[in-house]
Amino acid sequence: MAKEIYTRTNQKIFFAGIALDNWRKAEASSAFNVQALAQAEREAALFHLYGGLLGLCHEIAGYYRMNDVTPSRVESFVQQAVLDGSPSPELAELVELAQQRETWLAELLAAYAALFQPPREEHRAKVDPSLPLITAISVGEEPAELSIDEVDVWRQQLKTLVLRFREGLSEC
Repeated sequence: MAKEIYTRTNQKIFFAGIALDNWRKAEASSAFNVQALAQAEREAALFHLYGGLLGLCHEIAGYYRMNDVTPSRVESFVQQAVLDGSPSPELAELVELAQQRETWLAELLAAYAALFQPPREEHRAKVDPSLPLITAISVGEEPAELSIDEVDVWRQQLKTLVLRFREGLSEC
């Protein structure tokens, strides 16, 4: 494997594409564990997209020789304090995208962070023994799971961003 910083970014974006393909195959499968296979590939795609984004952060830090800032997590790099200490147009764009909750980058970071949250049980009120045993309940809306198309759009957005940034980062 080449030792250039950009190699890892390219690999992660490629691996995310493989995970997306496997996710599609899993959902089209008739196996008894379709749900588990799809979840595994969804998580793999998020893991690799996050890694690709972290690789891009490494590229920016390396190009601008931000020796005091070696990002180990995207969230710690795309901060206003880092931008103030080492201004660059690429980092400024990443910080802006990360701060706006409705952008693909903020959604990707939130989805990746959600992977590390434990499952949450619904809070249920204590049962009053005087109430009837059978009652009608309304099922609350569960948060929608990520779709393959949404994650694929994030991958395309990341690829486009990487290519655009590299045009500006290349030394002539």
